[in-house]
Amino acid sequence: METKMIAVITGDIKNSTEQNASKWLPLLKEALNHYGNEPSAWEIYRGDSFQLETTPEKALKASIHIKACIKQLRNIDVRMAIGLGEKTYQAEKITESNGEAFVNSGKCFEGLKKQTLALKSPDEKFDRHINLLLGLALLTMDHWTPAISKTVKHALENPKMNQRELASILNKSQGNISEELNKAGFDEIQKMIQFYSIQLEKL
Repeated sequence: METKMIAVITGDIKNSTEQNASKWLPLLKEALNHYGNEPSAWEIYRGDSFQLETTPEKALKASIHIKACIKQLRNIDVRMAIGLGEKTYQAEKITESNGEAFVNSGKCFEGLKKQTLALKSPDEKFDRHINLLLGLALLTMDHWTPAISKTVKHALENPKMNQRELASILNKSQGNISEELNKAGFDEIQKMIQFYSIQLEKL
C-alpha cells in the first residue's frame, strides 16, 4: 500500500509581543480554519506557535494566505516551514501525529534564519528550486503593508473575483485594488504557485 504524501506547516508569530494576542489570534484561527478542523488538522500551541496539516497541492498557497492574514496587523509577521512527506502515525491531535512530513517541517523550521518561509521535501533539487523562488518572493511579501495584505487575503480567498468585485467587498476603488495587487507582486506569486504545482507532480 502506497502511503500518501502530505504537507505539514509549522509556524510561529514573529514579534507576537508587539501586538495583543486578542488581535492576531482570531486572524490566525480564521486562516487555519480554511484548511481543516482543530485539533486534527491544526493546533496552536506554546502561545504563538502553530501546526497545520494540508495537502501538498494547497501548502504553498495556504502559507501565503496565512501570511497575508497576519500581516493585516502592523509590525507583525509569521515564520513558516513547509514539510512534505509521508505520515506514518495519525493521532487525534496534529501535534501528536508523526511521519516524514512532520520531521521535514520541524527540521526546516529550525533551519529558518532570516527567511520567513521555506520548504523541505524528500527531494533536494525540488527544495532548491522552490526555496530560491520563495527567497525572491519574500523580498516583496515581507514588506506587505496591512492594506496590501488585506487585499491579497481577499484575492486568494476569492480566486474567481475580478478586481471590480474585490473593490466592492473592500470598499476601495478598482484602481486601488489594481495598484495594491501590483505592489504585492500578486501575478508573480500566482505564477510561483503554478510552478510549484507543476514541479510537485514530478515528485
